[in-house]
Amino acid sequence: MQKYSVLIATAALLLVTVIGLAGCDAADTASSTTNTKPITVVWYPNESANDYEGSRNEFGRLIEEATGRKVEHKLTTDYTIAIESLASGAADIGAVMGAVGYIEAKNKNSRVDVLFVNSGVSGTLDDAIYYSWLCVNVGDADKYKEGDGYSITNVAGKRMSFVSNSSTSGFKVPTASIIDHFKKTPQWANLSVDDLVEGGSKAFFSQVLFGGSHQGSAFNLLSGKADVAAFCDTEVDIYTDLKEGEENKVGSVYNVKNDATAPFNTVRGKEFVIIASTPVLNGPNAYNPQNLSAEEIKKIRDIFTSEATANNEHFFYNPDSGNVGFYKKTNNECYLQVNDSWFNPIREMN
Repeated sequence: MQKYSVLIATAALLLVTVIGLAGCDAADTASSTTNTKPITVVWYPNESANDYEGSRNEFGRLIEEATGRKVEHKLTTDYTIAIESLASGAADIGAVMGAVGYIEAKNKNSRVDVLFVNSGVSGTLDDAIYYSWLCVNVGDADKYKEGDGYSITNVAGKRMSFVSNSSTSGFKVPTASIIDHFKKTPQWANLSVDDLVEGGSKAFFSQVLFGGSHQGSAFNLLSGKADVAAFCDTEVDIYTDLKEGEENKVGSVYNVKNDATAPFNTVRGKEFVIIASTPVLNGPNAYNPQNLSAEEIKKIRDIFTSEATANNEHFFYNPDSGNVGFYKKTNNECYLQVNDSWFNPIREMN
């Protein structure tokens, strides 16, 4: 009997030891699967410019602070590269995207979602808009006048510059506005987006250029390569000053700053006028959860929607400070959480 008791005790001890070892293996396995892979942030060509290096670095620093993981930046020269990177998981976060690019990425991968969006002046989503402009050089402005104002009627037959066909304010919105305007005329009643991407003697535009970025499209206009150009207010803000009129209003005149950097360093002092201005929903910062946990996503969202970040001039800058950021800080601008459905009005556009 004593012999069996010893055997039972020995077996129990072995069982405890095996369980303990198994527990150690489980703990080792858990610790070894902790995600230490860098988080990749992809940037559109607009914010890939050298002027935004400080803002990009600060964006990465906050993500590192929130997650404890290193951040790598992927700069691009093409909207499609940024969109494909986010959709495929080659990038984890798409920063300062437009609504169209975000929607394209989500259509390719339904797991792509919104992290946050910049608010309006009020600090809410009620006025979370920026502006899509159609502009011409001041010297040509009279060609587009109609009565006491301006009209886009005479853009037909001109050399046109867009940003990218994945740009919201640099393509989607202006083409929708042009189609809506010209569908009332017999000649262009059946005008479509496809008719606006290539120029020619019998086409709507005599020539169509794509600047690759908002800066590039504006430069096409100011350098004389295009007669009309589409670009938005926020992306050229750090390079231009309002000379006449009110911000974002048709008829207002802007000039390139005397210290503007590339590509505007060769067109300093040049002036342009807005002949059409359309409000657009602010674009999102988006994520692909393939390489991010739900906890990390929440921490990133929390740090960017904090009051401290709302006062960070790398993102919301005082125009009089000499600093450069993504958006002007005029009142209560900040980052806010928003749902995917908020971008449905863009989805529903032609």
